[in-house]
Amino acid sequence: MTIKKYEELVSNRIFIGGVDAIDDLLANEKIDIIFDLRAEVKVPLSNNKSVHQPIVDDTQQQDASIQAAVKEITDAYKAGENVYFHCNTGRGRAGTIATATLLELGLADSVDEAEQKAKEIKPAINIKPQFKDALKRIYEK
Repeated sequence: MTIKKYEELVSNRIFIGGVDAIDDLLANEKIDIIFDLRAEVKVPLSNNKSVHQPIVDDTQQQDASIQAAVKEITDAYKAGENVYFHCNTGRGRAGTIATATLLELGLADSVDEAEQKAKEIKPAINIKPQFKDALKRIYEK
């Protein structure tokens, strides 16, 4: 039995994981676009489907970077594309965007509920406090 290194956030359409899952993902799933959420990418992107959509650590730009990433992901999804997004490990930045995506798609009503649902899908998710604060600023006005 093969162990997948990625999970389905939305069945057969939106996938989440780390950078190390891309080869397996592309071998097993039809993916149209890959969003790399790492703040910095020191090597070329993994393939021609990859787009750098950084979630930054800078507090001044954090909310905007989260909003931009989730907009790109949900726009691609609504356009019928199959999406994968990742950070290094699939836990921090990817967990943040998984939470935001669930909220944007109306699959959760609060940041805490969305985070819990995301953790049920990928238990290793560990959203940094600064990213959780940004999510609450964006979604719990």
